[in-house]
Amino acid sequence: MTPDFPSYSPAEEHELLRQTVRELADAKIAPRAAEIDETGEFPHDVLAALVQADLHAVHVPEAYGGAGADALATVIVIEEVARACASSSLIPAVNKLGTVPILLSGSEELKKRYLTPVARGEAMFSYALSEAEAGSDAASMKTRAVRDGDHWVLNGTKMWITNAGVSDYYTVMAVTDPTLGARGISAFVMEKSDEGVSFGAPEKKLGIKGSPTRQVIMDDVRIPAERIIGEAGSGFKTALATLDHTRITIAAQALGIAQGALDHAVGYVKERKQFGKPVADFQGVQFMIADMAMKIEAARQLTYHAAAKSERAMHGETIKDLTFLSSACKCLASDVAMEVTTDAVQLLGGYGYVKDYPVERMMRDAKITQIYEGTNQIQRVVMARQILK
Repeated sequence: MTPDFPSYSPAEEHELLRQTVRELADAKIAPRAAEIDETGEFPHDVLAALVQADLHAVHVPEAYGGAGADALATVIVIEEVARACASSSLIPAVNKLGTVPILLSGSEELKKRYLTPVARGEAMFSYALSEAEAGSDAASMKTRAVRDGDHWVLNGTKMWITNAGVSDYYTVMAVTDPTLGARGISAFVMEKSDEGVSFGAPEKKLGIKGSPTRQVIMDDVRIPAERIIGEAGSGFKTALATLDHTRITIAAQALGIAQGALDHAVGYVKERKQFGKPVADFQGVQFMIADMAMKIEAARQLTYHAAAKSERAMHGETIKDLTFLSSACKCLASDVAMEVTTDAVQLLGGYGYVKDYPVERMMRDAKITQIYEGTNQIQRVVMARQILK
């Protein structure tokens, strides 16, 4: 290795971005996190702060008025916001989830029409794939889209839709040809204002309470034919390709939650005294802290590596191991987040179990990262298939 060998690390611009996001998160998001969790209300003030700083949808290309940030920069934004408040981190994360199908497969007209207002902060985007009987087995969805002249008519109910009711736009997957199985599924852009669109009551959740999760109900929703994303029948392929990119953002969210919990635990054990000395002086505690930091850093490096591959794929390069890497980083980071937040609660003892300290919230928030955008059991199936094929 020579002295000019390029270091395996984010660029200086990425670290400057991290500093910017962390300062914003510490000043305007972290002080609101407990209240957001307590009230379960969507944090419109946080959205406004993110929009003002142009951090709400950094992935949108410059051609459509966005910041044009790469996938690693997007990961860093989500990670740093999640370190302060997991609910708030779903603003940039779900904006990316909802828009990646358009970036991958949408017409230029769709890109200009829908990415531009998202980039300006005038609208948010959600992703509607799951149904009550079609979660891990998403291809068994029942939502239908029927062609009627120059329109499509959508009927069905989507479930577990993040930021439903707050987002203005929705990427909806629907069956257009029931005889073709997964190859008969198409993707569409639906607007909240479309006649026939309604939402179920907000789910009462364990965590991420400031991000509404609701049913999206479609009752004879007529949308113009040009709102189809890609060709008819290509929707499920687009959905899977989307998740290859956006599972990485869930890994980023998990990393942020875990890092926030570790930071609070380290601060606590250095101050808390038992038997006449700081708790941090006890070797058993030191081993726990070391394991927590080690696991976070391992997950971070895998996530950043996957993000770099994602960026190359978005520019048209064939990345054969992207599916494996995106599943691996999501699975590892979310498992780590659950372990680290649980250990943080343990290190704080009784204080960890009460809402005076944030680690119990972080523990509750961490759990969903093992479940959504594909359960970790499904991620292991995906990884195994990639290895064995």
